[in-house]
Amino acid sequence: MEFIANVQGLTAIAIGIIIGLGALGACLGIAIMGSKFLESAARRPELVPMLQGRMFLLAGLIDAAFIIGLAVALFFAFANPLIEAVKLAGAAG
Repeated sequence: MEFIANVQGLTAIAIGIIIGLGALGACLGIAIMGSKFLESAARRPELVPMLQGRMFLLAGLIDAAFIIGLAVALFFAFANPLIEAVKLAGAAG
């Protein structure tokens, strides 16, 4: 039983790391992209409509990576396959 509690505790730490680093990466990615967009818009204002569409597309892709990480973290939070493997190994041994 103690081993299952250790697995749950380490899974909670891993979930925090997944969500925290994913959010940090997404925030930094969007911030850098936004600053580069503003620099390019200041240099060549005639390209703003084209660059704006591409910027929003990239913002969606950056957020999609974070949302996929969030989905994996929620999967491990609510349907942890590691605990089932521990229970099966305990029953077999």
